[in-house]
Amino acid sequence: MDGMKVDVILPCLDEAEALPTVIGRLPEGYRAIVVDNGSTDGSADVARAHGALVVTEPRRGFGSACAAGVAAATAEYVAFCDADASMDPAELPALVRRVEQGTVDLALGRRVPTTRGAWAPHARFANSVLAVLMHRATGYRLRDLGPMRVMRRADLVALDLQDRRSGYPLEMVLAAHAAGWRVDESDIGYAQRVGDSKVTGTLRGTVNAIRDMSRLLRAYRREAPTRAVAPAAVRPTAGPTAPPATAANVAAATTASSPATTATTTAAPATTEEVHS
Repeated sequence: MDGMKVDVILPCLDEAEALPTVIGRLPEGYRAIVVDNGSTDGSADVARAHGALVVTEPRRGFGSACAAGVAAATAEYVAFCDADASMDPAELPALVRRVEQGTVDLALGRRVPTTRGAWAPHARFANSVLAVLMHRATGYRLRDLGPMRVMRRADLVALDLQDRRSGYPLEMVLAAHAAGWRVDESDIGYAQRVGDSKVTGTLRGTVNAIRDMSRLLRAYRREAPTRAVAPAAVRPTAGPTAPPATAANVAAATTASSPATTATTTAAPATTEEVHS
């Protein structure tokens, strides 16, 4: 597997039915790293049978699964994708190219529904509120905290993310902002997931996710007066030079940038589709 260009981290909790489709849609040169986070439906065996590298993470939590996947990754680029077949991994190369060409440091997939019922109404509303709060905190004009995302592995490791629950995707964006990254989103298709959602499909899961993310946003905005008012210069290309930004020091970062985004299409607000509460 040394020749792999992209490692695709697939946090997994009981996704045996969807995994064959997801893994089978990965482009050539993309390796699936399925992080089994307590599945009882044989997800790990299904993943292995379809050629994925399987990592077992007994500590429950979306962030725990993501962190375990990052630790196992070795490719230059690392991508994240849900393991529920709600999005097509064949769309990853477009995001990878944006990072590879130096257009952005973190490329997000903004979900555009392709089927009815892809998003629960309460989760869509929660995401729209989160998008507003995230814009106020960072200046990023993002409509969706999308689970499909791509960056250089060395850059991500340098961020030293600490959240091990539902706040991991948001912490990544906040830490990227503190580190002066260019962050942008582009449209990807979003369909009805296979199986039941562990977070946004339930009111309790959505509330837990909002609680985790609200905590991170409050911490980040609380220390906003300590940051420079003028945006920091953004490094011209992505690479291992990004300064570390942990959950503890994100709020204390002394520089901040408000990178412009380049998405040109309009989509209805989406949800943060995670796999754990």
